[in-house]
Amino acid sequence: MKRFFSSVGDYILNSDKTIWLFTLSATIYSSLLLSSVERAGGSFVRTQIMAAVIGYVAAIIISMIDYEYIARYWYLLAGISLVLFAAVFLFGITVTGTDDTAWLRLPGGFTFQPSELIKICFIVTFSKHLDYLKKTGKLETLTAVVTLLLHALVPVAIIHFQGDDGSALIFLFIALILMFVAGIQARYFTILLTLIAIGVPVLWNVVMNDEHRNRILALFDLDGNAMTDYGYQQYQSKVSIASGGATGYGIGNGYRTGIGYVPEQENDFIFSVAGEECGFFGTILILTILLVLIIKVFLNATKARDELGAYICYGMFALLASQTVINIAMVLGLLPVIGITLPFFSAGGSSAMCLYFGIGLVQSVHMHNKNVDNIKISYTRNERIKI
Repeated sequence: MKRFFSSVGDYILNSDKTIWLFTLSATIYSSLLLSSVERAGGSFVRTQIMAAVIGYVAAIIISMIDYEYIARYWYLLAGISLVLFAAVFLFGITVTGTDDTAWLRLPGGFTFQPSELIKICFIVTFSKHLDYLKKTGKLETLTAVVTLLLHALVPVAIIHFQGDDGSALIFLFIALILMFVAGIQARYFTILLTLIAIGVPVLWNVVMNDEHRNRILALFDLDGNAMTDYGYQQYQSKVSIASGGATGYGIGNGYRTGIGYVPEQENDFIFSVAGEECGFFGTILILTILLVLIIKVFLNATKARDELGAYICYGMFALLASQTVINIAMVLGLLPVIGITLPFFSAGGSSAMCLYFGIGLVQSVHMHNKNVDNIKISYTRNERIKI
């Protein structure tokens, strides 16, 4: 028993305690907000807590495994991702409040969104791809850039055809940010941006459907569309946030939350619940929690023992930062609604659980970096220790 508690103490000492503390804080805050949302119907807290517990346990296990060992089996993660993609096409369902076929039904009445797990797998496989190109001196070649783009476009294209363009966009952001930090030359980004600019008319007229276009146009039609149709959700969200003032009405006391004025307030628009019931200070608390997590993940990337570890952390940084910025901008009516959840806060067991898997990878980078440092210190003190 003494050895057990000693091991637990060593684990806590070597892990990034700030990340554990703030993910736990996010889970608690999210559960409080969701408990209030349940007044309008639905059951969210139980699923959220179950997902968080499973995610935390898995994250601890992942953190104890050297991330380099995990990345060594990138082909298994790629295979799992492809199997999940195929399962969605064959057995996928559309859940209430969404318009895309991106979920699988599990025993016990639960549903699972594979794209959330595939994001984590993608971070590992793409990081391994970059690390291989870097070590072999091929990163600056055109062929390398093409293979990286193809690597990224596989999940982006598949998820687009499933109708989940929000998730597809996150995959794209992860890939581009990782390519940038890895040192892909600026001219390739210039070429890519030029191609995107040229392709905007095609994107607008061919790729986007009427609903996509109307969601964008709603941002500029505040007197009409915003009140009655595609902009209704964002309009009601802003009213809820404004109604909370500085301190809000208190958890469980928000009138608009209680009757569900904001559609899908438990998911993409959980920020509006915090605005009404916890006020300005409550929304600032959410932003502070997420900002600290994002910064800590970024700092872990800068202190990683090697480039593979850095890429994995930068991938999680890209995931958390892009989802946070896009979600808040959606809620405030600065961007169209594209189905991006707020990390650790929005209802959804798939998202919460898989984010903890990603945090486990970040902890693995942090902890094994420390282990290497300790070995090096021991080596300098005693030359008989082999590295």
